[in-house]
Amino acid sequence: MRASRAPYAVDPEHSRGRLFAEPESAHRSPYQRDRDRIIHSAAFRRLKHKTQVFIEHEGDYYRTRLTHSIEVAQIARTISRALRLDEDLAEAVSLAHDLGHTPFGHAGERELNALMAEFGGFDHNGQALRVVTMLEQRYAEFDGLNLSWETLEGLVKHNGPLLGPLARAQAPLPFGMAAYIAQHDLELHTQANAEAQVAAIADDIAYNNHDLDDGLRAGLFTLDEVRELRMLRPSILEVERRYPDLDPLRLQFEALRRVFGVMVEDVIKESERRLSALGATSAAELRAAPAPVIAFSEPTWADLKELREFLFTRMYRHSRVNRMMSKARRVMADLFRLFLAEPNLLPDEWRADAESAQIPARARLVCDYIAGMTDRFALEEHGNLFDPHAGA
Repeated sequence: MRASRAPYAVDPEHSRGRLFAEPESAHRSPYQRDRDRIIHSAAFRRLKHKTQVFIEHEGDYYRTRLTHSIEVAQIARTISRALRLDEDLAEAVSLAHDLGHTPFGHAGERELNALMAEFGGFDHNGQALRVVTMLEQRYAEFDGLNLSWETLEGLVKHNGPLLGPLARAQAPLPFGMAAYIAQHDLELHTQANAEAQVAAIADDIAYNNHDLDDGLRAGLFTLDEVRELRMLRPSILEVERRYPDLDPLRLQFEALRRVFGVMVEDVIKESERRLSALGATSAAELRAAPAPVIAFSEPTWADLKELREFLFTRMYRHSRVNRMMSKARRVMADLFRLFLAEPNLLPDEWRADAESAQIPARARLVCDYIAGMTDRFALEEHGNLFDPHAGA
């Protein structure tokens, strides 16, 4: 396996280690251990009942954060293998990338950020770092999961540098990140490792593909409507030509399967081109590159922009989604304000710290508690606390 690894891939035998030193495993690489710790975490299990687009209880076939994360990991492993990167590191970052998401998807995140505006705000990437370095409490010698430097680097930088001239936007770091970086520098001014870049683009491929699938299944738009999109039209026409009598549902699955393949192949070819042009001979050189090396080609990126605009207007802003997201925002706001005013209503493991804390610290505790909720639990808690006929 070592001989087949590309020179710019991260080498698990030369990991920068963990914040808290631990003996190495005799049977697993550092990134395999990271992956396993993520899978066994409570935060990962809760992704089963967290929204991707549709509220979790709206249907058994729609994606949740858990199924999305598994799909991202599968795509990341495929691309990493083709590019001779470390598959285990790409998988670990993929499985961890959504651990900081609130219930009710991006609507829940925006609402919690607004509620926390005077207390440092809320960002799901920053929250993911809090989850894996603080909020998971499973080990005797440290809080968090004590993940490898490279996995943490990928988790916080998979969308690009956060500081310096290469950062997408010069904005304050998410709450708590600066304090963590002060004790464990993740080099926020550089590009992420290639494996994390793969995880980021696998995320793009997964959600574009499965949002199309979920939107079609939900009847928010039709196959005839999406066939006009440049990204989909060739695949739909090819399936119709080869299988003229195929039933509509199988036609949809077959066409989207091909679109999925087109996106993956495009990333592999474009990334190979960029890696060859860069000529990097180490992961450190790749981190110092002026731009990401894992990317879509320009024509495919243009087609994806058209697809995203379609999904934004026809799915993410559909009246059915808007109505449910409006309810979700009210649930989040009600719970936050109630727990902030009456911390004695929190569960015992949160109550003592919240009651003794000053308002800013209490707000962050309440924020952490609500961010960790699943859709289902948030709705149940809201019913229990605000419906006078509900149980305690």
